[in-house]
Amino acid sequence: MKKEMIKTSKNDDSKKNNLTEGSIIKSIIFLTIPIIIGNLLQSMYQITDAFWVGKLGADAVASVSISFPINFFIIALVGGIGLAGGVFVSQYKGKKDQEKVDHVTGQTLTMAIFFSIIFSIIGYIFTPNIINFFGAEPAVYNNAVSFLRISFLGMVFIFGYAVYQSLARAVGDAKTPVYITLFTVLLNFALDPLFIYGWKFIPPMGVGGAAMATLFTQALAFFIGIFILSNGKKGIHIRTKHMKPDFKLMKKIIFLGIPVSIEQTSRSVGMILMTSIVAGFGTIVLASYGIGGQMIMLVIIPALSLSIANSTLVGHNIGAGKIERAEKIAKLSTLLGFIILTGIGILMFIFAKQIIGVFIHDNIDVINEGSRYLRIMCLSFGLVGIQMSILGTLRGSGNASTTLKITVTTIVVQILSAFILAKYVLHDELGVYVSMPISTIVGATLALIVFYRGKWKNKRLIESPKVKERIKEERDIADVE
Repeated sequence: MKKEMIKTSKNDDSKKNNLTEGSIIKSIIFLTIPIIIGNLLQSMYQITDAFWVGKLGADAVASVSISFPINFFIIALVGGIGLAGGVFVSQYKGKKDQEKVDHVTGQTLTMAIFFSIIFSIIGYIFTPNIINFFGAEPAVYNNAVSFLRISFLGMVFIFGYAVYQSLARAVGDAKTPVYITLFTVLLNFALDPLFIYGWKFIPPMGVGGAAMATLFTQALAFFIGIFILSNGKKGIHIRTKHMKPDFKLMKKIIFLGIPVSIEQTSRSVGMILMTSIVAGFGTIVLASYGIGGQMIMLVIIPALSLSIANSTLVGHNIGAGKIERAEKIAKLSTLLGFIILTGIGILMFIFAKQIIGVFIHDNIDVINEGSRYLRIMCLSFGLVGIQMSILGTLRGSGNASTTLKITVTTIVVQILSAFILAKYVLHDELGVYVSMPISTIVGATLALIVFYRGKWKNKRLIESPKVKERIKEERDIADVE
């Protein structure tokens, strides 16, 4: 009787999370809305830090602005493993191979934890050298070193939880990460002022206190995620045997993950290089760029969420051999990305000053410069929606090398145009600001060309009987003709 109840429960869960049948728009909404909420909540870590640190002044904000792209770089460097594992998991879930889902999850976590610890140690040791690379002003240097070193101490938790989110979403469980993130973000908001300003037995840590609060809450989120993966109630059930190194599978995950890591790393390298260009224009511009950049990351979240949902849906349907459905999903999510991001861009243009003013209260120069930067960016958001949705399609089908090429090209265009325009044409920070719309046009155009050529549909990561039958039918038809 007990076995029958467990079996029924599993069947109900499978039916509930079946993304290969029914309405496409419902499937997209089912995944995208929780992912949007989760990503918005995740970004609240940076926004909460910016809010409380902003009360310490422009120098403190500039310290966090320098540290953010470096943190992103380390996470991106190892992050390809989590994203690659998620692609395999989504395709095996579509194929209904639960043992492979669990096994890939265990191998992905093992590699992720190992590599993140190594990079944490290296990053902590060389933090002063990294900050010196940016040529930060003396008033910014010490706070930046403090913030970044504490961030490196918690890198395994930050990255480990990001991997948990990727794997949970890959099996269609987008809601659980939302609840975890909501709880830890609220906790982070309460802990930030305690660690920054001190309270009773807690000494004031200044900018470093914001990083300490994040470290504590992300560690809590990571351990909750591991517990959920191990209890088997949310579509994945990892056990000790799944953590034992399977070098053959690890090689496959790494092979797919390397282009993804390089893609994500190239984004962070682009952020670092752009930040180094901006730093040459002084603290006011650097603080404005940092706040404006965080706002841009916030409003791009719907496009990022659609991209993640698209990757999961495309992976499930390709794993199930439903290529035509995968293509329909991709087209609809791309259209939604363009419409939603264009609408958000218009709102950001209208309320730019009010938005920037929330995060810096007593410096009109930063408010004016930040809103100027934001207004130049936001009118091209619709093209960002197109590009990111298509990249999600390509990633879900296993075409990681193609997404890498598009991303790197876009970033190179942005950096070169920023450097040339800022240094030799416009001779001020405006050159940096207009480089993003220029690169966005290039990236969206390349993504559309690759998508409509259709070669992405021929990529195979796992064996799928339905796909084999379709390929055989196509060959038989070709022989007859």
